[in-house]
Amino acid sequence: AVVSTQSTGYELGNDFKALNIASREVFEALSTGEIEDGSKIVSSPDGYPFRVENKDVSSAGPVSGITLTSSNLQATVKFWTEILGLTVLHRIEGHVTLGFDESQACVRFIEEKEVNHAKAYGRIAFSVPTDELAAAERLAKEQGYEILTPFVTLKTEGKADVCVVIFSDPDGYEICFVGDEGFRELSVFDPEGDNLLDKAIKEDGSDDWFKKKGISKSSA
Repeated sequence: AVVSTQSTGYELGNDFKALNIASREVFEALSTGEIEDGSKIVSSPDGYPFRVENKDVSSAGPVSGITLTSSNLQATVKFWTEILGLTVLHRIEGHVTLGFDESQACVRFIEEKEVNHAKAYGRIAFSVPTDELAAAERLAKEQGYEILTPFVTLKTEGKADVCVVIFSDPDGYEICFVGDEGFRELSVFDPEGDNLLDKAIKEDGSDDWFKKKGISKSSA
């Protein structure tokens, strides 16, 4: 899994180039969008770009990956392959696509002179077998890379524990390795999930807070 989280209202940098979507249906439905390498580039109201490819949706879903900026593709490839274990799937001048295999979401890098994360940068996360986390952390330390969060087990009361390590690549991207076993256990569908969420929202006291402020909770 690949994730890049960003928030409304923050200054955008040049690091996040696009969330890549592979869907012929979406591609054909878009009446607007700049054409680039056969894909349509559109932006959300907040300015976040989406690259929509004219391809069939894979078994893994329509999200085919993300596109990021690299200030040095050679250094990027070295870190992401030797430390994180990804493979170079495609490479042309100034561009490289990395992934664990073709069937999963991938990370595409475009080389530019510098990477500016500004204030809207996010974190990329992969679920990885738990027994590989410590070895990846050790290798990164041995080669002089920064570890933002050393191997730690996050306790979840009544549920699975999750192990994580958070790395920093040469351009300062935060990459989180999450123990796959705990992640999958926590990701199992809970038929009572909606009811539990509704109950928590009802009991959190926020209705009274919004009422005092004279604003609608649903519009906040």
